[in-house]
Amino acid sequence: MRQSFSVILLFAVAWANAQSQDANPQAFTLQQCIDYALKNSITMQNMAIDEQIAQMKVKETIGIGLPQINGNVNAVTNPTLPRFFSRYAIAQNFSGGQLDIPGLGANDVVAGQNFFQLPNSLNATASVNQLLFSGSYLVGLRASAAFKDLAYKSTNQSREQTIEQVTKAFYAALINQERIELFTNNIARVDTLLRTTAALNKNGFTEEIDVDRVQVTLNNLVTDKDKFGRLQLLSIELLKFQMNYPMNQPLTLVGEIQDVSTDVKIDDYLREWDYKNRPDVQVMEANQLLQRLNVRNKYALALPVLSANATLGYTKQAVGFGDLFSGSPKFDETPTGTGPNGLYPFSSIGFTLSIPIFTGLQNSYQLQQEKLRLRKIDNGFQQLKSSIDLAVKQSVTNYQNSLESLESQKKNMRLAEKVAKVTKVKYGQGVGSSLEVVDAESALKEAQVNYYNALYDVLVAKVDIDKAFGKILINQNSQK
Repeated sequence: MRQSFSVILLFAVAWANAQSQDANPQAFTLQQCIDYALKNSITMQNMAIDEQIAQMKVKETIGIGLPQINGNVNAVTNPTLPRFFSRYAIAQNFSGGQLDIPGLGANDVVAGQNFFQLPNSLNATASVNQLLFSGSYLVGLRASAAFKDLAYKSTNQSREQTIEQVTKAFYAALINQERIELFTNNIARVDTLLRTTAALNKNGFTEEIDVDRVQVTLNNLVTDKDKFGRLQLLSIELLKFQMNYPMNQPLTLVGEIQDVSTDVKIDDYLREWDYKNRPDVQVMEANQLLQRLNVRNKYALALPVLSANATLGYTKQAVGFGDLFSGSPKFDETPTGTGPNGLYPFSSIGFTLSIPIFTGLQNSYQLQQEKLRLRKIDNGFQQLKSSIDLAVKQSVTNYQNSLESLESQKKNMRLAEKVAKVTKVKYGQGVGSSLEVVDAESALKEAQVNYYNALYDVLVAKVDIDKAFGKILINQNSQK
């Protein structure tokens, strides 16, 4: 009984711990969100599978050049044997004089079924084929390695996209979190103002309309806070989706938006700029190499193919089908040199040289198609470089504009805070109106919203400029 109670107690403790863990949300920094996404996102999982497929493709191609060994067992019964045709004199010689057909001359044609074969046969063979030279195979080895390289570069491109998406989603959620705290502070300040105004109205120092004005401001702040609260929940859900984090588990963010660096050394970026830093350029280069190998492969198909082959087997014939599997061949002659079960061995060794002479010009037209596809990739490469040049200039411009806007909004917010503070003091001293206070609070709220919008624009512009210069993965690797 005590043992059963102990088991129940252990299960209860384990369940309580599990509930406690589920109740406590996981706290993630930006780097932890990125690491989690790179490990668990569906996109990255699929890219890891693609890398494994590429590795298997390399091994598959290598296997083409290894010995190809096949075994075959064939048991056949012929209810009606095909006939062999011969001159009568030759057929008499093969029959040992037993064939005697009156009226036939030596050069007359006779047809027989049992001169050289029996109705049942058994053949067991093992063959080996070894490729000695094939231009297409050599090109295929290089192509398989290039395909593997493409898989890894595609993974890097997906890594960059994942980092970009998670970073922007994290910043959006973090800014909304800051906004909610800001609304909480504003609500507390306006609520204090409302109680003060209500007390002044009760004592006859202010009018009822002054209380109503402050009440409207407070109501708007509460509504805006609720709105941003719902947006914050949605932004957290978006971040979970980008990370492939369980949607039914809570997630909290660690960090302050003010601690995020918005500094970008544009001059250093421009000095170190290289197209090859961009993952999409690396993917394009890998595709370009693969297409060039496709062109080479079409040329290689016109080269001879040399292979060596060897065959070892056993054969047997019998009058009855069951005799194929008995110990005796049941032939009239003595079965000298037979293998097990009365099987006669045979073997062959040879080389095969295949020389394409004329294929209806199919290979020529296929070659022209591959060359045209290569030209399309080359054109796409030029277009990609042009789009990157535009993205670089656009990202630099957006970043500089967003920085100027942020500085302006920061000054506006400080001025709005100063105005709100002064008007509140004047109102408390009886030299200001409630309308001035309400207007100052509205201006402060608008300035704060504009500031955080500008701050988010700067953070997004920083991510965009890092992507344009191919710095996302470089920066990510430097942090590890």
